[in-house]
Amino acid sequence: MLRMAGYEWISFTTDYGTFDGFVAACHGSIARIAPRVRVIDVTHHVPPADVARGAAVLAQTAPHLPPSVHVAVVDPGVGTARRGIALGTPNGVLVGPDNGLLIWAAEALGGIESAHELTNKDWFQGDVSGTFHGRDVFTPVAARLAAGAPLGDAGPAVDVDTLVRLPDPIVTIGDGWLEAEVLTVDRFGNVQLAANGEMLRGLGSDLVVNGTVSARRGATFADVDKGDLLVFEDSAGHVAIAVNNGRAVVVLSVTPGDLVRVSVR
Repeated sequence: MLRMAGYEWISFTTDYGTFDGFVAACHGSIARIAPRVRVIDVTHHVPPADVARGAAVLAQTAPHLPPSVHVAVVDPGVGTARRGIALGTPNGVLVGPDNGLLIWAAEALGGIESAHELTNKDWFQGDVSGTFHGRDVFTPVAARLAAGAPLGDAGPAVDVDTLVRLPDPIVTIGDGWLEAEVLTVDRFGNVQLAANGEMLRGLGSDLVVNGTVSARRGATFADVDKGDLLVFEDSAGHVAIAVNNGRAVVVLSVTPGDLVRVSVR
């Protein structure tokens, strides 16, 4: 099906929080350029400067959104020599810093077809702040792209192989066990691992986590008694660990980046 140039939607993901006016200022930058474009706020509560968490949230959310320009700003290198980039994919455009934040989402949207460095100052908003590129660079660029401006006008093409990438999370599988890095912890205390949910299929139902905590494999939280540990495939297709009416992150005492081992009891 043919689609007109531009996008009706912009998605917006940051670590700005919602106690200050940062998000509103960025919404304003979009509205001044593309007032008819609608904005979906994915989250603004990525832990400060946690690029990997932002990358995971965006990658797991973007495929479920309408065709969009996806703006993400988790940018501890703001104001430094790091590049601003726009990535074209078969199912949308991503705009943000070149620090690995956008790559996983680009792959989830079908792969990077083109990459451009944001150098067209005519697309920026006024005098660019050294500490607020979300307002002055990324959202104005996204608004222009959503309004139908060609991606190539944002700046010169760059070699995809030169883009900054986050390290691949550790995932190892063996006979009757898997070991994987904690990818994220959600607000319910559920622990999401980097392992694909299909890796659970050879492990059976009676499991042990980190060699000491008994668990059962299931599909819903009610598959275990209250207070018990559940290992399941979550809505994003990852192995995850939960406690029925509890917080797995507390039981396991882990943080993103830690390794968790799930094995047959």
